Amino acid sequence: MKEKEIERLTKLKEIEKSLYEKGCQKICGIDEAGRGPLAGPVVVAGVIMPMDSMIEGVNDSKKVSEMKREKLYDLIIQEAISYSIAIIGQDIIDEKNILNATKQGVTEVVEGFNIKPDLIIVDALTHIDTKGIPYESIIKGDAKCYNIAAASILAKVTRDRIMRQWDEIYPQYGFKQHKGYGTAKHISAIKEYGLTPIHRRSFTSHFI
Repeated sequence: MKEKEIERLTKLKEIEKSLYEKGCQKICGIDEAGRGPLAGPVVVAGVIMPMDSMIEGVNDSKKVSEMKREKLYDLIIQEAISYSIAIIGQDIIDEKNILNATKQGVTEVVEGFNIKPDLIIVDALTHIDTKGIPYESIIKGDAKCYNIAAASILAKVTRDRIMRQWDEIYPQYGFKQHKGYGTAKHISAIKEYGLTPIHRRSFTSHFI
């Protein structure tokens, strides 16, 4: 690994380093993918990485190419002490709103761990039920914390795979390309073909 990448990862782990020094040994990073799209689920992922983990390329998922994310996904789950992923469908998003659906996903992720973390660090969310485990909310955590960045990759890859599967069922919408986000092509398809069962009605009613 190049020296510059080691420096970048070391900086990405500064917050975790300070938490390790305070006695936290198992830090869980949690992040989500899919709060903004018009279709498909919101996916929440959590991961507890070893203290000495330094996987080359781990970063905020938005800064990593789709091909690279797929490779990192495999490396992260191989190295993780534990990981958990929750998929919250469009029906719950419409029922609860996207914020509360995401918070439900966080709780499901916490319940899914086979090893209880000492502390949870989460990207921006507050007022969440972490089943009694202490948590810290970090603004732009996916760009500041290694564990949250790793979780962001698990969430993004999982959601992208789901949307590629939906693309095979509804090819005219272009889900493979835009992953359900409100691109001009996607909005045009909604207006031409109507809504699919995976569209979020609370996000799309004004398009039809």
